[in-house]
Amino acid sequence: MRTMRVAAIARKEFIHVIRDPRSLAMGIAIPMLLIVLFGYALTLDVDNVPMVVWDQDSTHSSRELVSRFQGSRYFSIRDYIDDYAELERYIDSGKAGIVLVIPPGFSIGIESGRQTSVQLIVDGSDSNTATIVIGYADAVLFDYGGDVAAAFSEFGGRKIAPPVDFRPRAWYNPDLESRNYIIPGLIAVIMMVIAALMTSLTIAREWERGSMERLISTPVRTEELILGKLIPYFSIGMLDVALAVLMGEFLFQVPLRGTAAFVFLMAAIFLAGALGLGMLISIVTKSQLLASQLAMVLTFLPSFLLSGFMYAISNMPVAVQIITHLVPARYFVSLLKGIYLKGIGLEILWLQAALLLLFGIGILALGKLKLKKKLG
Repeated sequence: MRTMRVAAIARKEFIHVIRDPRSLAMGIAIPMLLIVLFGYALTLDVDNVPMVVWDQDSTHSSRELVSRFQGSRYFSIRDYIDDYAELERYIDSGKAGIVLVIPPGFSIGIESGRQTSVQLIVDGSDSNTATIVIGYADAVLFDYGGDVAAAFSEFGGRKIAPPVDFRPRAWYNPDLESRNYIIPGLIAVIMMVIAALMTSLTIAREWERGSMERLISTPVRTEELILGKLIPYFSIGMLDVALAVLMGEFLFQVPLRGTAAFVFLMAAIFLAGALGLGMLISIVTKSQLLASQLAMVLTFLPSFLLSGFMYAISNMPVAVQIITHLVPARYFVSLLKGIYLKGIGLEILWLQAALLLLFGIGILALGKLKLKKKLG
């Protein structure tokens, strides 16, 4: 392999990128814009859920319970109602996500030390949000019940204590902010899509313009052509990674507990494979339009749905879980989440790193083989 020939091809591709505003936009502006848009729009956090209260007891105890919900950042009390028709209207219209129904005699049960109950009616049309809301409400009721039991015991009543002293503690993400694990995964998904899109046009563009014949007539070898074509886009990809890490740190306040060097090393391996995939698509199709469409189909949906970025792979059907092993973004998402949130290194993440490396080597070797056949 001649370094001078690789440098000449890379220089030619750099000039094309610099002179083409669309290539610069696709390589730098669009990834940053997508990170900002998805970073703010994609969230699994549920805050200020609109709440309606039907207090049929109207005592100090019931008002104290209501105040607990009012003091929580997860709930926002919008109204107090006094009949079932209003309750139904609020839920049907979507103006309330949860209704707290406190029955008559609530305070009597509390003061006598008997178990008493309240009803929570949740809008289940969005099952994910409903599950989260019920969990938040359970936490408020659990705290309230513990305080009531302690107060009852203090004033000489029969000691009431829950059978288990439940004290949860979340490691790595103590505030359970969804942004902390969405942003690292988002970086992986966007880089996969953009990298493949950028290189999916390179060889196809040469075929469409008729310049591939001139390249064939030169002494440039297949691996030199591929490497020279990839170097400019690899540089742009690494710049994108640097900008994405800075945005995650300063714009979204996502903690990077691992080392930045490890992030960039894994990103370099991942980018080599993603760029190689785009190059392979470009070699096979010979059409810029078809190449870009195929690159989008093969990268965006699998990376978004099957990488563990948004949906836990362990919850998927077994057949789909097997398919996810073919999605390279799965391993990079796992790597980034481990580095960002847990601060772990290669001693734990070696398998994901090795699989990414194998993917990169395999896809580049396949691209070389296909291009050699095309040129032959």
